[in-house]
Amino acid sequence: MKHLFFPQLVIASAITLGGWSAPQAQTLTDLRNDHATQDNVLTYGMGYSNQRYSTLKGINTGNVSKLAPVWNYSLNNSQGQESQPIVYEGVMYVTTHTSTVAVDALTGRQVWKQELEFPSDIAKYHCCGQINRGVAILSGMVYRTTLDAHVIAYDAKTGKQIWKSKVADYKDGQGLTAAPLIANGVLMTGISGGEYGTRGFIDGWDPQTGKKLWRFYTTAAPGEKGGDTWPGETYVHGGAPTWLTGAYDPELDLVYWGTGNGGPWNAEVRKGDNLYIDSVLAFRPKTGELVWHYQFSPNDPFDYDSTEVGMLVDMEIGGTKRKVLAQANRNGFFYVLDRANGKLLAANPYVKVNWADKIDLATGRPVESELTKRIRAGGDEVVFPSAIGGKNWTPMSWNPATKLAYANTLNFGFPYQQAKPEYKKGEWYIAMNFRGFTFPKNEPHGHLKAIDPMTGKSKWEMAWPGLPSMAGTLSTAGGLVFTGAATGEVMALDANTGKKLWQFQTGSGIIGLPVTWERNGTQYVSIVSGGGGVYTLTGDERMAQIPAGGSLWTFAIK
Repeated sequence: MKHLFFPQLVIASAITLGGWSAPQAQTLTDLRNDHATQDNVLTYGMGYSNQRYSTLKGINTGNVSKLAPVWNYSLNNSQGQESQPIVYEGVMYVTTHTSTVAVDALTGRQVWKQELEFPSDIAKYHCCGQINRGVAILSGMVYRTTLDAHVIAYDAKTGKQIWKSKVADYKDGQGLTAAPLIANGVLMTGISGGEYGTRGFIDGWDPQTGKKLWRFYTTAAPGEKGGDTWPGETYVHGGAPTWLTGAYDPELDLVYWGTGNGGPWNAEVRKGDNLYIDSVLAFRPKTGELVWHYQFSPNDPFDYDSTEVGMLVDMEIGGTKRKVLAQANRNGFFYVLDRANGKLLAANPYVKVNWADKIDLATGRPVESELTKRIRAGGDEVVFPSAIGGKNWTPMSWNPATKLAYANTLNFGFPYQQAKPEYKKGEWYIAMNFRGFTFPKNEPHGHLKAIDPMTGKSKWEMAWPGLPSMAGTLSTAGGLVFTGAATGEVMALDANTGKKLWQFQTGSGIIGLPVTWERNGTQYVSIVSGGGGVYTLTGDERMAQIPAGGSLWTFAIK
């Protein structure tokens, strides 16, 4: 696919917010070794592999009941909080949609805070909440993205803005919410806007200057490889957003990035596979050159985003050790791919699925059910999983000892009926009769599951008694799984049995990502609290009982 190169964009500066001194030595080697270090959390996913696994054992099944809060920091923000904390040399960096803060990781004391101001109409152009998911760091600089489609670099010591580059026009319905990824010297960002008739892409940036190095468009144009999978000019409004953070294999020098739904949801107006919607892309970070792709849901009508790219895991399959990518897809199937070449190794349902009968292992394609055929012919049916998915954006985690993936899953469907498409700039472009969601009676609406990636079956599962959880998970060598509840409890469970061993009420719903780290011989667990996010689209009345308000919590054994 063609790649575009751009001149350096405008570099801006901001007021220095503090004079605190911090070490500035994080390097590409540090980022590459993040998974093996215990005192820092330098990357989104706690390592390039996105496994969210820690070798720390200080907090374990025997003493986790003694876990207690060490400090709490108010984020002064009433929106949903989805940021993953980054920790470097005793300083923690976290974001809201309007602020970036550095705090002393041992005391919670604010070191600096940088505020953003957005146009008054910004909320109109974001479908699923005003949020931000965190920062990337390198060589004394902190990087974040913004709702009005910019990338910003700050000085890690002072909070002073170093550069700011524009990505897109937010009034087209495009913005940025994900933490950037830095790999092989390139800063990479995705884009949101799949419901607004936009065209997705991934950008590569020079982290020192903010110069755009390359852009990879995720809907193929005529004359490009895959361009024949889009009829006419439909690729221009074809979606394939890239609104989450990718993973990276330094040995293969491949970045893996997930893409989202096609636009509009009515797939009959864009007949064809529609590359590269609902796919994982494997590309070179230096150039954006595509090496391979795998498409999970060709010509997807159901908003089955594949933006949560999954985990890079080394597994023994059939007596042979394989380097795989494991993804619990929103379409309800758990996929295992060879991450060197994209070959499908396994694909099995991990939640209720009725849109497809199976995934054909020979072709890698879904075998669509009679229900989906009726929908394509104009029928009105209830589809499982819903547009929210079998699992939504929040990442799962991996434990190499149990060989299980730990994921918060969802159990509800949605009524689907096609409608006539009408594109209007900056407005939803879905072309279906959206009537909310269908919640099964007398069944849990979500579970925390310990899943075997090769079969999709759970060794154990914990039903959420009310609201399902949209939080991420963290696994540790201490035999624990940490996660959070929509009702505000952060908790730890036994990784082998699912028994709940500890919980603490944080005061608002948890939709964020727990991390763990060590300082001066003590292990800590940190997480943001603050309910909201995409689940609010369901209209679940129980959400009204969850207080708003964002905060950052850190816990340790006392």
